[in-house]
Amino acid sequence: MDSGEVLAVCAAGDDVILEGIGRSAIDKRPRPGRLRVDDMGLVDDHVGNKRHHGGVDQAVYAYADPEARRWADELGRELPYGWFGENLRIDGIAVSDAFVGERWEVGSDGLVLEVTIPRVPCKTFAVWAGEPRWMKRFMDQADFGTYLRVVRHGSVGAGDRVTVIDRPDHGVRSRDLLVGGDVDAIRSLLDRDDLPTKVRREARKVVTKAERRLGAATQGGQHKS
Repeated sequence: MDSGEVLAVCAAGDDVILEGIGRSAIDKRPRPGRLRVDDMGLVDDHVGNKRHHGGVDQAVYAYADPEARRWADELGRELPYGWFGENLRIDGIAVSDAFVGERWEVGSDGLVLEVTIPRVPCKTFAVWAGEPRWMKRFMDQADFGTYLRVVRHGSVGAGDRVTVIDRPDHGVRSRDLLVGGDVDAIRSLLDRDDLPTKVRREARKVVTKAERRLGAATQGGQHKS
């Protein structure tokens, strides 16, 4: 199984005030030492917009360092740890391509995380980034990072090893729940009784969109004939 390293553990301190948005906890900063993690994520972190962020299915947000460095090169600016609003900056793991339900053991204090859904670019992120057409660019690149739920509590610190300890064979990656993928594979996820609520929601969106496209194409073909 794959393994990587936690380069930084980031949490919000004081909220930032973003124009047209208001208060936001997107400004995550690296924290020293070890941080405890419970069902809702890092105990020292907090969420501003609880409607779209946080909760057990989005307890921890991870972003891959190679993807961050690629963006830094494109934008011509430094993107420090936490800039993406991530809790964990990780190297050595293909975060956006992690499989839904994949489990990571982090460090040696018992922490186990499970891959759930990708990060959806939003207006808050766009205002924070301050880059033209940021939401579209981020969406088109599809390096979303991934949210994780907490399977087993523990603590995490910079330098911790991240080890993939379980990987489902359904072939659905985190990013597929936003950009689409093998629709049959995504549809098969919906047959699972233990599917996290937000994973089920996003999988259903992908399947519904694909079915609508198929229906429209079929209807269009009938009209032509």
